Amino acid sequence: MLFRARPSSILAGVVIFFYLAQFCSAQGPSRSDMRMYDIIKGVSAERIESDIRTLVNFGTRHTMSDTVSATRGIGAARRWIKDEFDRISEACGGCLNVSFQRSLVTGGEGTRIPRDTWIVNVVAIHRGTRYPNRYIIMSGDIDSRVSSSMNDSLDSPGANDNASGMAGVLEAARILSSYSFPTSIVYLGLSGEEQGLFGGKHMAMVAREEGWDIVGVLNNDMIGNIEGVDGVIDNRTFRIFSEPTPVTETEQQRRSRRYSGGEVDGVSRQLARYVVKMTNSYMPGMNPMMIYRLDRFGRGGHHRPFNDEGFAGIRIMEAHENYTRQHQDLREENGIQYGDVIEGVNFEYAAKLTAVNAISLAAIAWAPPAPSNVGIGGAVRPSTTLTWDAVEDPGMAGYIVYWRDTTAPEWQYSRFVGRETRYTLDGIVIDNFLFGVASVGNDGNESPVSFPSRRIR
Repeated sequence: MLFRARPSSILAGVVIFFYLAQFCSAQGPSRSDMRMYDIIKGVSAERIESDIRTLVNFGTRHTMSDTVSATRGIGAARRWIKDEFDRISEACGGCLNVSFQRSLVTGGEGTRIPRDTWIVNVVAIHRGTRYPNRYIIMSGDIDSRVSSSMNDSLDSPGANDNASGMAGVLEAARILSSYSFPTSIVYLGLSGEEQGLFGGKHMAMVAREEGWDIVGVLNNDMIGNIEGVDGVIDNRTFRIFSEPTPVTETEQQRRSRRYSGGEVDGVSRQLARYVVKMTNSYMPGMNPMMIYRLDRFGRGGHHRPFNDEGFAGIRIMEAHENYTRQHQDLREENGIQYGDVIEGVNFEYAAKLTAVNAISLAAIAWAPPAPSNVGIGGAVRPSTTLTWDAVEDPGMAGYIVYWRDTTAPEWQYSRFVGRETRYTLDGIVIDNFLFGVASVGNDGNESPVSFPSRRIR
């Protein structure tokens, strides 16, 4: 028998369908990109181990070590790294632009560079299809050292510090080179870190002079140790160091921040939150720790030169360090083995942190640019209004407004607001929260959050 629906039933169905369509639209695009799971699965601990062993077998990679030998010293190491990037590029049809970047550091008495030395970085750029001058960067250090920062002849394996980070950069390039991205991804092998961050200083200066639009730098420095000198063994936790606000901010910006907030909301801190969000979303078995500090106490890493130029930059590294394996001559004392040897590296852990980097790079490179010129208002009102400049991107789904308690480390609440560039959060009092706006693409990938930079009425 043919079923005939009553007109009232049809009308009710239409109403329900319309409501559901509106509801789904309000929720915005999918918040997951299934490609991320393929990227995570693609990272190989075996390849990372092989790369670390190769770097260790160069004997020493001290900044002032042999540059002529084919088997020992930093010269052989950097040529091998370039060759690896070239091989990766060949496999993806020439998708990487690979080059050496040289700068001469003048030697001086009382410095860690006593004689004139060429600092040579290795740069591999996967050029973006839509935003070729917009960059997200992953870096690792090529050089190593022993107890004396000036000793360039002793064996200095540098297995964890920092062959692990350099191997992670190479592996991320292998995995991501099989994809295409609107935004450029840069894979960096930086030199001269142990002598004074010279490679990063030169790279950051070049980027500033050439007008690079750098979204952020993920600096990987020691990502392979799981057994701390305190006896803790932990293969899930890692640290993300970030400075709170840019050192390049103006006095006017600093004064404004006293009254509007944002002491922990600079671009580097937003990048750190982004990595935490990606990890929690796609790798919930990992435990990211945001550290509210530029770097370890009184120490520095190769993200700092980029911060000094005003770029967002963070350091990703293990949570539990073993100081008997850092900056040590190879020796045994009182039954303790000293030295940064291959036995101190956990390759599975290094692979996990490499995957954290890879999905963060991919998400930013696939996402639309972040909103700019974000304004906020709502003083003495029971609501908060945000405005921002429109982002013109063909893959754009819209914007997400974020807010959180003023004491919360991560964004707690969010609302997809479509393609609007002005939005009012009714019932949300501006005094009680901090706010930001992100762009989101149709594939669910979001930009880092943009914190308000001006006040509106």
